[in-house]
Amino acid sequence: MKLIVQIPCFNEEETLPQTVADIPRQIDGIDSVEILIIDDGSHDRTIEVAREIGVDHIVVNKKNLGLARTFRKGLDACLHLGADIIVNTDGDNQYAGGDIPKLIRPILDGSADLVVGDRQTGRVAHFSTIKKLLQRLGSFVVRNLSGAEIPDAVSGFRAISREAALRINIISSFSYTIEMLIQAGKKHMAIVSVPIGTNAKTRESRLFSSVPRFIERSLSTMVRMYAMYQPLRVFVSLGILLVLIGLIPMVRFLYFILTEGGAGHIQSLVLGSTLLIIGFLTFVIGLVADLINFNRQLVEITLEKTRLMELEIEKLSRRAFSKDL
Repeated sequence: MKLIVQIPCFNEEETLPQTVADIPRQIDGIDSVEILIIDDGSHDRTIEVAREIGVDHIVVNKKNLGLARTFRKGLDACLHLGADIIVNTDGDNQYAGGDIPKLIRPILDGSADLVVGDRQTGRVAHFSTIKKLLQRLGSFVVRNLSGAEIPDAVSGFRAISREAALRINIISSFSYTIEMLIQAGKKHMAIVSVPIGTNAKTRESRLFSSVPRFIERSLSTMVRMYAMYQPLRVFVSLGILLVLIGLIPMVRFLYFILTEGGAGHIQSLVLGSTLLIIGFLTFVIGLVADLINFNRQLVEITLEKTRLMELEIEKLSRRAFSKDL
């Protein structure tokens, strides 16, 4: 059983040594623990420091691709390296590496596909009040969208089984945390949460430049992911809303037709008719989107099988190469 701890890094030369030092190299139930960093176009000595401290694998982005794309690249690299379990942590040493055994235990026990570390943000001293409120609100929304009871939805400290990693397809360019939970929930994966510790703050977050910008991008990710997996529900709900709004001016027009002959109220008829037509078209779009959703599922099944074939071919090639040596 191989565990690979992946660490997305961007200019982490100062914090990476402690992050790596905190990762246990001996864990019950695990035969080998390896560390992989994905350098996201750092301008400092992150790569050199990683080599000096004995990181096992280094993946390099020639330019900054962002956290979500870097995370996805790390997952692919871990799968190709034969990981049975993948743990993701941050390069700023935010999460307590000593909690990795606790984090992976549900996967080892066979009770989970994805485990998310709960920072218990209400107790984190350096989190501002507004950040705590936003975290609670965001986690509440994600819980309802994904169906997974996860109290800390944006925690990046998480463990993923090999099978789950093969099925996850990160397409967001912003943050993988929300997208992964919604995907995993809609694909009926077993998702659990375990309480974990956090270390003292080492630097400001680089994920977003302002709170409004973070909210905007998080909401867009939630809406996009939910609409992708539940298009009929989204468009039918929107269509019903438009029809109900359209009925208001239509009823108004009919009222004046019956009481005053309708003179001067033709605008209500035009507005109501327009909204009813748009509502009907939204229903049709929902049906088409639902058909596309079934096609997407077929594509994902094909992609999963293709990944398995690629990994199996790589494994056979390595064995053949070893025999030749």
